[in-house]
Amino acid sequence: MSRINQNIPSLIAQRVLGNQNKGLATNLQRLSTGLRINRGADDPAGLIASENLRAEKSAINSAITNSQRAEQVMNVAEGGLQEVSNMLVELQGLVGATANEAGVSQEERDANQLQIDSILQTIDRIANATSFQGTKLLNGNFDYTVSGQSANLTDVTVNAAKLSDDGSARSVTVTVLQSAQTGAVFLSTGATFGNGGSGEVTFEITGTKGVQQFTFASGTSQTNILAAINSFKDALGVSAVQASAADRISINSTGYGTDSFVRVKELSNEGATDFIFSAASGGSAVSDLKDTGRNATVLINGTSATTDGLAARVSSDGFDVSIKLDGTSALNNTGQSTTFYITSGGANFNLAPSVNLAGKVSLGIETVTTGNLGNGTSGFLSDLKSGGTANVQNGDLSQAQEVISAAIKQVSTLRGRLGAFQKNVVGSTISSLSVALENTTAAESAIRDTDFAAETANMTRSQILSQAATQSLALANSAPQQVLSLIG
Repeated sequence: MSRINQNIPSLIAQRVLGNQNKGLATNLQRLSTGLRINRGADDPAGLIASENLRAEKSAINSAITNSQRAEQVMNVAEGGLQEVSNMLVELQGLVGATANEAGVSQEERDANQLQIDSILQTIDRIANATSFQGTKLLNGNFDYTVSGQSANLTDVTVNAAKLSDDGSARSVTVTVLQSAQTGAVFLSTGATFGNGGSGEVTFEITGTKGVQQFTFASGTSQTNILAAINSFKDALGVSAVQASAADRISINSTGYGTDSFVRVKELSNEGATDFIFSAASGGSAVSDLKDTGRNATVLINGTSATTDGLAARVSSDGFDVSIKLDGTSALNNTGQSTTFYITSGGANFNLAPSVNLAGKVSLGIETVTTGNLGNGTSGFLSDLKSGGTANVQNGDLSQAQEVISAAIKQVSTLRGRLGAFQKNVVGSTISSLSVALENTTAAESAIRDTDFAAETANMTRSQILSQAATQSLALANSAPQQVLSLIG
């Protein structure tokens, strides 16, 4: 070294030492924070990816919390419904006990009615008291609101429907491709039943509910035959009306669909003529004939519905609707159609990380007050109260039992639907989101977190290089002093 104004080796050593100290500082920062990326300069692309993953983790955690909250809401609703179910079973027992007319005094009947009134009041109280954070669950608060419903639909139940956030209604179009029918067997009676003067004919009529024998003598009027059969309408599940041909009557199942039937069989006939036909007019007479009803074929919003008699249901993701046709209406004919609208309602839960319609799950919770448990055919629980048409003091006990049976089925179906929602929707969602959270966390950790084994090795290397660079700088700074030996 013969020049002293510029110490190039010293400058090089300073630069290298600065770089080594900077690397050592980075190593210490990563070890102290546990993060490989502490600022954008550490890894710009990695920072972007890790921030996106952190946002996804937060959204997934929120979705898991939402799912757990939904499960808690369902638990509260289930608790109220379970108690309602218990009281309905008790109602069934009270009605059954009161039906034993000869063995029940009027005082007992009155006492049973008092119990029924108390149970009905309790059911209404539970429906209005079951709540989650002040929000009522069973009073219709989460039931769907429907507008434009045709009178030809006796029942419309919306179990689930995703509605747009802009508040627009969702239309539901019901199209009948094939009408529902009852079972029908025709009996030739004439205005006055004639057997050629050959005496009596005994028929056995079987319906969905039971079987009964009828004996008609020659000369019995058609009016009396109709009255005799219809007097057993509730016991048999069949009814009789005059057919389009005045000399025949039509014996029909009271229910529609393949589960309903009517059978008429001759048990004895003192003459040689058969009286049973398969058509309102014409056809060949037989001695034994059974006819089964037919289920309707229905499209709901273009989707083929599952049908049972007059009832039809479509269930898909975010859309679960059940309807029931009026069998005697114009709608129960091939090619007929009607449209109604779902305007609002439902319990909406966001069970996905993203906030949009696809991530929303909607569930309808029907009203379980006494004015809504039951159906339009049999009646409602409120009919069992004192003064109602189905009270146990002087009302129709058969109707009371049918109403309670319908209410039990309705509540059980609702409980089953809530249970399926908890198990198959909420439970599965929590499991899926938990796995997604694990994988997202692992991906974010791989990008952002410090590898302590590698970083410790790097720190040791940086420490050695820093010390070496410091020593080199010291040597570089002392080298120019050798010039003094030249001038000494």
